[in-house]
Parts: sequence; C-alpha cells; structure tokens
Amino acid sequence: MFKHAKAFSSFSVNDLEKAKEFYSQKLGLVVSDNPMGLLDLEVDGSKILIYPKDNHEPASFTILNFMVTDIEKAVDELKKDGIVFEQYTNEEFKTNEKGISRREGCPTAAWFKDPAQNILSIMEMESKID
Repeated sequence: MFKHAKAFSSFSVNDLEKAKEFYSQKLGLVVSDNPMGLLDLEVDGSKILIYPKDNHEPASFTILNFMVTDIEKAVDELKKDGIVFEQYTNEEFKTNEKGISRREGCPTAAWFKDPAQNILSIMEMESKID
C-alpha cells in the first residue's frame, strides 16, 4: 500500500527557537520555518518536521542518527561547538572518555542531546547509507 508513498519523520521539542538555533548553528543543518508554525529540518534531501509541544517529554530512545565516516573527528568538531556527549557505563552501550561506544558487530556510535533533551547519535560508517 505504501510502497511508493512519500514519508517523513517528526518529533517534538519544548522550544522551537532553541531547536532552530541548535540544529542550524550547532549541527549545520538547513532549518526553515514551516507555514504551520513548525520547523522543517532538511537532512541530505529528506525533511523532518519539528513541532512544539507544551507538555514535551524527551524521547527515551534515539530520534535521529547521523552517519559519519570518521567518528573521532566528528566528536571533536561537535565538542568544539559545545556539544556534550553522553556517558554510558552499562556493558551494552559502554562509552569511552570521549563518549564513543565500540561494540563488536555494531556501528561505532556516540550519543548527545538536543536542547529539548531528545537523544541524537552519530554513527561511523565506511560510506553513507543510501
């Protein structure tokens, strides 16, 4: 039924202006105001809708994953812009001092939060996923 349908993802934040600044200034993404009073986030040609929610609760899971070819470099660059990486101590996602998790059989990853406390990640891939 939906094989040829266009799809998009969306998530909530508690402050659209802070989200706009974070995603455009800190992450360098194209963010535009939507006529409905929302934000359109463009990531490699795909649109993601960001909407305000008064009773927003941060997602307890990763809402966006960004593929990079050099996670060490990406973490260093983001840290320069004030991004703080999560530190996990459980064996499943244990991170090193930089916030990078290296697990056998899984992509190397690091997690951080947006101003609304939603969880984002960067994952090291040899090439971007098509």
